[in-house]
Amino acid sequence: MQRREFLGAGLATLLGSAAQEALALGLPADFDASAAPELRPFSGLSDEVPQAGALRVEGRIPAGLRGVYYRNGPGLMARGGERYRHWFDGDGLVQAWRFEDGRVSHSARFVQTAKFKAEAREQRFLVPALGTAIPPRMPVHGPDSMNVANTSVLRQADRLYALWEGGSAYELDPASLETKGPRVWSPELAGLPFSAHPKQEADGTSWNFGTAHGRMVIYQLSPAGALLKSAVFAMPASAMVHDFAVSQRYLVFLLPPVQLDLTALRSGGSMLDAMRWRGDQPTLVLIIDKADLSQRRVLEMPAAFVFHFGNAWDADGEIHLDYVQGAPLPEINADMEQQMRGQRPPPRHSTPRFMRITLAGGGRIALQSRDEAVEFPVVDPRVVARRYSKLWYPTAVDLGPRWGFNGLMGLDLDSGRRERFLFGTDTVIEEHVLVPKPGSSQEGEGWLLGMGYDTGRRQSFASIFDAQALAAGPLARVWLPHWLPYGFHGRFYPA
Repeated sequence: MQRREFLGAGLATLLGSAAQEALALGLPADFDASAAPELRPFSGLSDEVPQAGALRVEGRIPAGLRGVYYRNGPGLMARGGERYRHWFDGDGLVQAWRFEDGRVSHSARFVQTAKFKAEAREQRFLVPALGTAIPPRMPVHGPDSMNVANTSVLRQADRLYALWEGGSAYELDPASLETKGPRVWSPELAGLPFSAHPKQEADGTSWNFGTAHGRMVIYQLSPAGALLKSAVFAMPASAMVHDFAVSQRYLVFLLPPVQLDLTALRSGGSMLDAMRWRGDQPTLVLIIDKADLSQRRVLEMPAAFVFHFGNAWDADGEIHLDYVQGAPLPEINADMEQQMRGQRPPPRHSTPRFMRITLAGGGRIALQSRDEAVEFPVVDPRVVARRYSKLWYPTAVDLGPRWGFNGLMGLDLDSGRRERFLFGTDTVIEEHVLVPKPGSSQEGEGWLLGMGYDTGRRQSFASIFDAQALAAGPLARVWLPHWLPYGFHGRFYPA
């Protein structure tokens, strides 16, 4: 498959004549979160990132917590009187929380993508965004012309990457966070999407994918970042695939019934505006054999929209996995438009799901669900692609009309028992990752580390919990002297 064939059709569609002739957007540059203070971080930052200086530690940082917690998310939301309409559109802001012998420091920088640098010079938006219909004001040569590098991070050996849904990984200096440029895994894959949810197994091997215009690319990378295996092939129709699950033998994708309305796109709508939910159609379950990427099969399940998976494992002809099921895409997009205006969306939450796939015969799917309000599931990194028994999520409990999550939940898959810690309704909790304790071997023996925001203090913080005593509350909170925009995903890498 030639690179130009992979990219060509969709790019031509995105830059239809109506979009090219569009006039000023008229998007509001003001942002008023006075009636919904938990939404303030959606206002975003300017080009300059506030520096933390001295950090205030509440409690005690575990002495064994040594390494760097990298976190990524949309940071810049407005330029030149125009404002993005969707959370997914903001330019990537990468943070580094460095822990050593009970001490901690913080730094953050915008990823200097080609888009970011051009728009910083012009002080206005220049290219279309995923959820905002901006007319192209400079030449767009491919997905990387629109790359915001704003979703997650990956480190392999001494190389750190900022990741985005639809384009190349951007390499950063792990110490300074200085941007080095797009990463090319091999000449024939240059410029193809490297998605934001790679799965890194315990031995350091990573799997990832990318999708665009009816094609999927699969990557297998060594712990040092060398390309071990790849494949590009036609995929079953779906216009939105964000994450996937990896077991010992298989890659599993849930492809929701989302179709791209090309007429709406050519008329100047954004990519997300042009996505149509077909709830009467099934979600397709794509299963790929890791040993032979040409061995693929497709099953069907009831329509479901999924952003994030926890983990997967397989044995005795069955695949077991978990994910979080949310509202259909149109409702999610409408909610995010309200958030970006500083207005609370209707209370709406995603919930845990558990799937068992029996591979024999034509294949069968069994589903189980829980009703807790959760998202951003994580597992112990030592059990990625292996049998596991524990999950952790941010959770929302008794929030009323307020947006976000106000606590953390741990779930034991064997017993069904849950454990929770809840902050007050004036605290928003983001994704927390599991950091194994040095020298430990038991699943879940570690710390939960992530970020939050206090709406009364207007300050962001990092919080640290003992994952095996979650209900006891945080061991420590490390306070920034300011707030930062909400992020998406992070990873911890031990020293």
